[in-house]
Amino acid sequence: MSIDRLARREIQALKPYQAAIQVSDTIRMNANEAPWTSSGNEFRRPLNRYPEIRPQRLRKALAGFYKCSPDRLLVTRGTSEAIDLLVRIFCRAGVDNIVTTAPTFSMYRHYADVQGAATREIETSGHNGFAVDVDALLDACDSETRLIFICSPNNPTGNLIPRDALVTLLERRGDNSAIVVDEAYIEFAAQSSAVELLEKHDNLIVLRTLSKALAYAGARCGSVMAPPAVIDMLDAVQAPYALATPVVECVEDALQADSLREAEQWVAKIVVERERLIAALKRFPSVRRVWPSAANFFLVEVDEAEALLRQCKANKILLRHFGGALPDCVRISVGTPSQNDLLLKSFAALHGDRDGR
Repeated sequence: MSIDRLARREIQALKPYQAAIQVSDTIRMNANEAPWTSSGNEFRRPLNRYPEIRPQRLRKALAGFYKCSPDRLLVTRGTSEAIDLLVRIFCRAGVDNIVTTAPTFSMYRHYADVQGAATREIETSGHNGFAVDVDALLDACDSETRLIFICSPNNPTGNLIPRDALVTLLERRGDNSAIVVDEAYIEFAAQSSAVELLEKHDNLIVLRTLSKALAYAGARCGSVMAPPAVIDMLDAVQAPYALATPVVECVEDALQADSLREAEQWVAKIVVERERLIAALKRFPSVRRVWPSAANFFLVEVDEAEALLRQCKANKILLRHFGGALPDCVRISVGTPSQNDLLLKSFAALHGDRDGR
């Protein structure tokens, strides 16, 4: 058995769009493209031609980067598109549901709402570091639970799901649900990627992105890794020519060895700055708690969140304020050393210490 059987029947039978064939070094008169190039075309590939239906060279490069086979990977417009595609493929409107934790990335619920699927959220608590209760997740599932979303490191809390807990979830749920592990921030963590579990667990789906660690958020390039049969269904649903030619080319450049070395250096600096900020903020009286983080951000609980936001805004610093279950919590993305110093001065100003001491 395999999780592809959980997909909607019409999706299982869906065939990919048959676009005009693309062959290099030919006169293409089969796709209604313009026969000339614009004077503003400064890319390796001419923009008067459609991009590849699926960028195969980029697919192989990303598969090599993430250490999986190319037939297990689809390139997407960020992980958000991957989440949307997965919910549309697996969830029947008004029938199926997804299970996730709370608080977590809000787009899981968003795309479930768009599809007309129910969302079941298992609350986590800051008192125990927002740890994921696998038993509670399993108890929330029923025969219509198609997807279980786990964000690790979790946004906005920064914590990881331990590898043994993930394996337990994969084994106990079996082929009754697909377990989707969203690893948008995994490069900032000491834990290795769940991609290494793909060959052993056919119910695992992993999401990765170039937005954070490689600093390519503007390119909107993500990857979904899953069993080949699931990748085939995703391919059938995803729009043709999904990745624009400039995006494909800039991401190919980002995956070159020198660019990857630069990214690794920046990740290391962000981790150092993250720990410096956490240690420094704990000394302020208005800071109730700072949670440890495995991401490029961390969550802090303060006495007066609105006052902090106003003070930071006066210094042209924007923070993310969370309401609901996190009314006094602010998520802080780690910046450059100078930006982080200005943040510390903003905190200090709340206590009348204008020098930030």
